[in-house]
Amino acid sequence: MAARDLYEVLGVPRTATREEIQRAYRKLARSHHPDVSKDPGAEERFKDIAEAWDVLSDPAKRRRYDAFGPDWRSVPEDVDPEAWARARRGPRAGAGRHAAPGFGGLGPDIDFADLFGGGWGPAAGLDQEAEITIGVGEAYHGGRRHITLTGPEGARDLRVDIPAGVTDGQRIRLAGQGGRVDAGRPGDLYLNVRISDPRYRVDGRDLYVSLPLTPWEAALGATVALDTPGGEAKLKIPPGTSSGRRLRLRGRGLPSPRAGPGDLYAEARIVVPPRLTDEERRLLERLADVSAFDPRRSL
Repeated sequence: MAARDLYEVLGVPRTATREEIQRAYRKLARSHHPDVSKDPGAEERFKDIAEAWDVLSDPAKRRRYDAFGPDWRSVPEDVDPEAWARARRGPRAGAGRHAAPGFGGLGPDIDFADLFGGGWGPAAGLDQEAEITIGVGEAYHGGRRHITLTGPEGARDLRVDIPAGVTDGQRIRLAGQGGRVDAGRPGDLYLNVRISDPRYRVDGRDLYVSLPLTPWEAALGATVALDTPGGEAKLKIPPGTSSGRRLRLRGRGLPSPRAGPGDLYAEARIVVPPRLTDEERRLLERLADVSAFDPRRSL
């Protein structure tokens, strides 16, 4: 199956600015996140969206993608884009010194050896993929992880440096850790990042967390402490807060050195005491007697 064009995945033109690409990514990531969308194909669609953002938001990656298309990861750094394009177009009439599978015949002033910078040499290895699952704390702060991968060559222990602000669906490249063909240069290993955390729901760089409140905090308003990946935050609860209300903490989501951090949304959840003291029961019974509020009247 042919690789999808990354610009088409985000629905932006090839001339789009980084800000336009970011807006498109955020909109699509929110609507296609597997925790939000009920579409059975949402997870694969979300991976495509994350991959497009990972490449097109990085100026160096985007230049190589624009030059080499879906082959950009496997093309050596020193290959000339114009030579690559001529090789992909195939032979000119009556010419061609060598032909290589997937490249067509090559013109009279370029051959496969020229394209890859010298003689034929050993074949380059294959890029490989694996998945790594991390928590929100690791995604926020970054860190170092040791992993063990098992493949045809046996088990390998690898050290992975996780960058701060990595998002669900992004990929971490381990250069030279992919497959090897004979004595050739090994390919790269790409780790697909999966963020899984029992406390947080992740949407792009935005985080969602449940905020338990007492009935009186919700009714009267309060200022409460909330633990976040970046440390404790003070959150002001407006009077009359009901369960399900989202309170936004700007900039408290996952960080980004280029696009700015995401936000954290605390979702109110009212919790009643499992057992009441005599005084609490008396006060609540008094409130029930004097209050005319009926939450079911508007249903």
